Amino acid sequence: MKLGIVGLPNVGKSTLFNAITKAGAESANYPFCTIEPNVGVVAVPDERLNVLGKVYNTKKIVQTAIEFYDIAGLVKGASKGEGLGNKFLGHIREVEAIVHVVRCFEDSNIVHVDGKIDPLNDIETINLELIFSDLELLDRRIQKTQKNLKGDKSLQKELDILNKVHAFLETGKSARAMELDDDEREFVKSLDLLSFKPVIYAANVSEDEAAGAEDNDMVKQVREFAATEGSDVIVICARLEEEISQLDDEEKAMFLEELGIKESGLDKLVKASYRLLNLISFLTAGEQECRAWTIINGTKAPQAAGKIHSDFEKGFIRAETIAYDKLMECDGSLATAREKGLIRSEGKDYVVKDGDVMNFLFNV
Repeated sequence: MKLGIVGLPNVGKSTLFNAITKAGAESANYPFCTIEPNVGVVAVPDERLNVLGKVYNTKKIVQTAIEFYDIAGLVKGASKGEGLGNKFLGHIREVEAIVHVVRCFEDSNIVHVDGKIDPLNDIETINLELIFSDLELLDRRIQKTQKNLKGDKSLQKELDILNKVHAFLETGKSARAMELDDDEREFVKSLDLLSFKPVIYAANVSEDEAAGAEDNDMVKQVREFAATEGSDVIVICARLEEEISQLDDEEKAMFLEELGIKESGLDKLVKASYRLLNLISFLTAGEQECRAWTIINGTKAPQAAGKIHSDFEKGFIRAETIAYDKLMECDGSLATAREKGLIRSEGKDYVVKDGDVMNFLFNV
């Protein structure tokens, strides 16, 4: 899973990136501090793995991972090359989802590229640049399709969808806000439009407001806008996240409790990312290794097995499965779970659930 962190210059992108990846990306109080995207790989926290590891006295715990790309600050005119914009837009095209950092705090010591703090204006600036880039792509695609239509009338439906999306983008709204049927959605997804990529808006608040940020008027504005396009919102304080990243797990928990914050920004971001991309995790456990595997919600057992190894999918026979919670009711003992009839034998049509602890039987 690749997530691109975007936003205007000086909104806290690199600070947040540093905090969640501990990658040490440069963060400074001037525009275009980031030129090439910094990349950090982050293990997805999953307490279930730690519990299983203790139960099985496992030698190795392997968490699933997210790649974060710290993409340089976009500015007005980026789609026309302003501020090295075209290069930055190309970096966004490589990610599966966008984390759009929006500044929701006042601080005279940190300059704003537009000279004022206005989260909705900031969101509009970024979104319009993505839309302008998409319109250029659609113009080329429409011309090509119209030309080919003369020899292939079946392309009319494709052309109709292209024109529909083009007209919608011209209203200044992102493609992800469109109402589309399943066939249209699949086709639009294949176009790789920047404004169609799913977005998490990360409302970056001050340290003073970290615990009670829901009362922040700027955060409320971001939430109201996000609702119009079905996007998610998380509230973070990039500065605090940077401090938290220096602590061990026990110190981190105490620090968050003292501040009245329920979970870290990374935890919020991971959960939001999974919701946004419709992902779940199934687990495998044993003495050698306990591991989490990320799949799309709705994946059937053979395809889940294929995440581990292609041979598992090709020679799939069945999957021995138990829900993590049910296994914990048996103190992690598979033998006890088997005696109680809690371990199920699932076939090719079984849809894997989040937290399933699975053992695949196969023959190649």
